[in-house]
Amino acid sequence: MKKLLFFGIIASFFIFSCNSNKKFSSENTEKLKSDTIHISNPDLEYDVIIIDAGFSTWFNSYAKPKGFYSQSYLEARNRTWIMEWNNRARNPIRYGNIFDMTIDYDNTTNYGYHVNYMIYNYLVYFQLTNKQQLGGFQARL
Repeated sequence: MKKLLFFGIIASFFIFSCNSNKKFSSENTEKLKSDTIHISNPDLEYDVIIIDAGFSTWFNSYAKPKGFYSQSYLEARNRTWIMEWNNRARNPIRYGNIFDMTIDYDNTTNYGYHVNYMIYNYLVYFQLTNKQQLGGFQARL
């Protein structure tokens, strides 16, 4: 009887743990159809355009679904990585022309989850495909 009860508890724990990942299922994953991604919000007067030949394929294959990271996590990574990106963009002699232009990212503005999510994923993609590390946090999948 004890073995049956123990087996029942283990089985119910296993079933519960399998259902706990529904929040991050493939149904919650946004798919990109173009290599030019345009994100804008006229209320906040920002406009983000990402043009990179391999980003949509990478995003559709590797990006974690929305909701996987918190907005504060994304903002912390974006602040650090964008600060280093801008430093390298301002020093093309030292870092080369891989950083075409600076990114205007105001730490005091709430851009919302979607913008931070897309910028974060692009910066992860950029670091992994170009073998760069943009700051204290290592990009990983």
